[in-house]
Amino acid sequence: MYFRSQKKSASDVSLSEYLETGKDGNALSLMDVICSDEDLFINLSTKEAHAKLYEIMDEVLTPRERIVVMLRYGLGGQSPQTQREIAQRCGISRSYVSRIEKKALQTLQEALIDYAPEA
Repeated sequence: MYFRSQKKSASDVSLSEYLETGKDGNALSLMDVICSDEDLFINLSTKEAHAKLYEIMDEVLTPRERIVVMLRYGLGGQSPQTQREIAQRCGISRSYVSRIEKKALQTLQEALIDYAPEA
């Protein structure tokens, strides 16, 4: 009977269980490896900020401005591109890309200043 009851809990793992001891002699627990509350909070607030930025971009920017900003700064998982690359891709001049970018960033800045986080 004892072995059957132990078999059920054989796969249970404690978060405070030590995995190994580092070179400096400090023990490393499973809780240390998974993450800390601070990391979780930072990741969550960063995701919320990104979501709000995309929402504001959709509200205040024209489709062309949104494309230029996303390509220029590598948003949406893309790598950042130069103004020249964006100009070639969109079939417009580099100076026009610069003007679109400048206007879009100014519009975004004004929208973000007006944005008051919900309490």
